[in-house]
Amino acid sequence: MAMATHFTFPFNYVVSEGSRGRGSFVRKLVRAVASGDSVAPATSEESKVKLGGSDLKVTKLGIGVWSWGDNSYWNDFQWDDRKLKAAKGAFDTSLDNGIDFFDTAEVYGSKFSLGAISSETLLGRFIRERKERYPAAEISVATKFAALPWRLGRKSVITALKDSLSRLELSSVDLYQLHWPGLWGNEGYLDGLGDAVEQGLVKAVGVSNYSEKRLRDAYERLKKRGIPLASNQVNYSLIYRAPEQTGVKAACDELGVTLIAYSPIAQGALTGKYTPENPPSGPRGRIYTREFLTKLQPLLNRIKQIGENYSKTPTQVALNWLVAQGNVIPIPGAKNAEQAKEFAGAIGWSLTDNEVSELQTLASEIKPVIGFPVEYL
Repeated sequence: MAMATHFTFPFNYVVSEGSRGRGSFVRKLVRAVASGDSVAPATSEESKVKLGGSDLKVTKLGIGVWSWGDNSYWNDFQWDDRKLKAAKGAFDTSLDNGIDFFDTAEVYGSKFSLGAISSETLLGRFIRERKERYPAAEISVATKFAALPWRLGRKSVITALKDSLSRLELSSVDLYQLHWPGLWGNEGYLDGLGDAVEQGLVKAVGVSNYSEKRLRDAYERLKKRGIPLASNQVNYSLIYRAPEQTGVKAACDELGVTLIAYSPIAQGALTGKYTPENPPSGPRGRIYTREFLTKLQPLLNRIKQIGENYSKTPTQVALNWLVAQGNVIPIPGAKNAEQAKEFAGAIGWSLTDNEVSELQTLASEIKPVIGFPVEYL
């Protein structure tokens, strides 16, 4: 039986020295104490999974930061100091609750997408400020390359990546992804991903919004260089199951590619916050209409009932359903500390098989909204 060693600082730690991977944490902790450094809340190895066939390990749930700095889709078309402070709260609270995997992109909040400030810039600033308080803090960063029509060849990937690194204030990122398939030149983009790995600029590479065929082609092209395709990030939730219907989920499982699920709570539709009388504001209101929300209510009522059995919210149930599909990492978007804390409560427990199947059946009766069209190409 493993011995438990207790350390009491601003936080309480119970570290099992017999647990795999914990010994290194104990050594780091002792060194930090001896040097007088602040000690940040740590993420246990048990809460992490390998990303595809890469050596990179990330938490079983990540945080999407599309909304940070954005004023074209989120934030009611405005970005201000109050929302900046809320985003910083989401970042710190995620880390305080054991979630240290953050997903951004070069287009989020950028001038190209009519944003106020780059999401990468904000994330980089938050990381720097965190490390000033906790030098040993471990934070995993994923960002994405925009396959814009005028970007040609593998060098464009490296150039864009270095620009992202500059905004993030990092020398490398953990995961670099192609945000969507280009109109042309995709082979060159994949070669650029491989170059990024070989140059030590990234630990792992992935794609996003890739169909089954594109996924398989990307996997094979990188495999020839001995580089695993770690992930495919796609729109996937209880009420948007295109990855199952198009063969993307099955292909990911077969190839050992992790499916990263964006919009895992359907941009808030599965939280129970919105009703036919209170639809979401902005562009989301044109997607999740009063008519759609009316049809969604029976499913939301059942989600709420199941959650009450676990003292969990509808949001946490919807995210746990995705985790239960296996080989899936949901990345809900957190705009404030309250949301971040709620998301962290979606893991560390499990729905029963019967509950997973029941929710799947109920959701199948709802016609899904339109997703990102390129996933069908």
